[in-house]
This record gives sequence, structure tokens and C-alpha cells, in this order.
Amino acid sequence: MVPANATSSPSDSLRLEIVGAGRSLVHRLPSLNRPYKPFPVIGWNCHTETIFAAFFRALPDVRYRRECLRTRDDGAVALDWVCGDDREIPAASPVLILLPGLTGGSGDTYVRHMLVKARSKRWRVVVFNSRGCADSPVTTPRFYSASFTEDLRHVVKHVGTRYPGSRLYTVGWSLGANILVRYLAEESHNCALSGAVSLCNPFDLVLADENFHKGFNVVYNRSLARALQKIFKKHALLFVDMGGEYNIQAAANPRSIREFDEGLTRVSFGFKSVDEYYINASSSRSIAHVHTPLLCIQAANDPFAPGRGIPRKDIEENPYCLLIVTPEGGHLGWVAGDEAPFGAPWTDPVVMEFLEHLESGSIENPSPFQANSAGQSPDILHQFESIMS
Repeated sequence: MVPANATSSPSDSLRLEIVGAGRSLVHRLPSLNRPYKPFPVIGWNCHTETIFAAFFRALPDVRYRRECLRTRDDGAVALDWVCGDDREIPAASPVLILLPGLTGGSGDTYVRHMLVKARSKRWRVVVFNSRGCADSPVTTPRFYSASFTEDLRHVVKHVGTRYPGSRLYTVGWSLGANILVRYLAEESHNCALSGAVSLCNPFDLVLADENFHKGFNVVYNRSLARALQKIFKKHALLFVDMGGEYNIQAAANPRSIREFDEGLTRVSFGFKSVDEYYINASSSRSIAHVHTPLLCIQAANDPFAPGRGIPRKDIEENPYCLLIVTPEGGHLGWVAGDEAPFGAPWTDPVVMEFLEHLESGSIENPSPFQANSAGQSPDILHQFESIMS
């Protein structure tokens, strides 16, 4: 049963919250000049929307060609490229790297819809499957974590070397979005990406963990714990006789994400406790240091990524960041827009309009979003918000 207190009525405000120096950019993104209209009934409840999107959204047919990439610590990740792209997509076309959420991969509906949308614009797309995800090989007793950016750094460098004449962009969802924002901050002025999009980012992992233990969210917590357990058991032999602070029994039979992280993740990545891991791995602590154009889209009613964890002040003060918060959407749901309820989420056209705007070369100044405000009326944002009301 979906909790009644998670429901909003169709008469509630459909106003988008827009934060950041890039607010003047919104009038250039056609999808944002139309009201946000959640699909009736499905889109009025965060749990209904989250579950519907996960189980009933159409799965586009995509044929992949897999490339296994060895990492610096002898681990491995899997890059799934679209079959035929080397023949059909021009060599200098922009490349979009997709980074799924926790335990997610190239088979997930939200990933494939984004891939199809980008490819329809003649972009080359590759899905970065983290260690153990989407049957990516695991060759060392170490998976991945919210704090670990080395694999993404390795993938970006590899893709850039393979397509030296192309500009690179990345879209990350959920935990993948958290990793992406941390990577952008660490790279700062030296980032090889020309732009990025963060979707459903938990931002503050301490608050996200707290949310996972409340009400109906416990169901999601157990489901993700089972997904982690499934990945772990496929590679359990790599972890036999692991000593020290490892608790392999807890990792093999977790009742929550926190139990898995306590038994395995935080030890693998050198943290003294789960809370220390969550605090240090939270991308809310690093977004102020991002110097790459970044669009963040969140849902106000996301059960995984609570709105109180969004670092609004840091985003507002960072000239490279733009935040859009939709009134509904759930987690990886956004059952709204022209293709609802079974097609692509509402976010996909917005993401592509943003990335195409960056690729067009219209952003040239060191402060990218301010570059678009030159000569524009200060009333543009107010006009836009009136459209959404």
C-alpha cells in the first residue's frame, strides 16, 4: 500500500523551483517553457510514480557492443557502446557518457531512454557500468562507492583518447550523479568534460540514509540491499578469508544498504565508520568547487533524495550550476510530458536541450551561465515563472 501522506492533489502548484546563475538560460530550453504536468493519478504520489517507472516504463530495444576496461588497481568496468555507431555517427560528434545509479546499468529503462534521445540527435553514447553492475566483471575484492571517482576519471580519459576530436559530456543518476558531481569538483578547472547533468542526486548521504529507514522507504532500502547482495554473491569467492574490519557475513546477507556498507564498502575505501563514509562521500560538500557547466534536476518529493539535502546556497553561489526542482517526480520517475506514462521521462528533453546548448558553443565566457544573460531583460525569469503558475 502506498502511504496516503505521500500523495499530492492535482490542484497543487506546478511551479518549478529554479536556483543558480543559469536561471537566465531557462528561456532557451523549450521544454521549460511549458507547464510541468504530472500524469494523472500516477504522477500525484511519489511512491506510485517511482514504482510505476521502475516496473512499467517501456524498455527501448538497444543493441550494445561491450568493451571491458582494466582500471589502475587491476579492477574492471564495462563500457556498453551502441552497435553500429562507428559507422553511423560522425567521428567528431559529441560523446555522452551515461552513469547509472546504485546497482544500475545499461539495461535500465531510464538509461536506455536517455540513450535513444541523445542518439536521435546524432550524439555518440556509451554507458559506464560500474564494477559488478550489468554483469560488469569483478576481478578484485573491491566494488565501487559513492566516494570513489577513480573509475569515472579513467573512463573519461579513455573515451577522450578514443575520440580526440569530440567534446565529452556526462549524465549521472542517483548514486551515479553523486559520483559525477564529486568528480567534477575534484577536477575543478582541469575537467575534461564540457558539461554534465545530475539527476535525482541524493547529495547528502547521511540524510538519504535517514530517509531510507522511514515508513514506506524501508521497502526500497530492502530491495536495493537485495540487489547489492545479488552482485556480491556472484563474486563471493573473491572475498573469502578477508580479515580486518570486514564483515563478510553482513555483506552477504544485508537487510539494508547501511548494513552492506558497514560490512564491506566503508572498509574497502578506508573509512572508520559508515557515518564517516556517508559524510565524506556526500557531493553536497564538493559542489561549490565545480567549474564545469552543470544542470541538476531534482524532484521535491523524491523518497531517496530528500529535498532538505539539496545544497541550494552553494548552487546559487556557483556560476557554473543550475538547479531545477520539479514539484513531483518521485525517484527516477518524472512520469510527465509528451511521452507519459510509458515513454521517456520528462527530464530527457530538458537534458538534451541543455547539452545541445552547450555543444552549440554559445557558452564561451569563464562564467558560462552569466554569458547568456548579456542583453537579456531581468524580467525573463519572472515571465517564465508566471507561465509555470
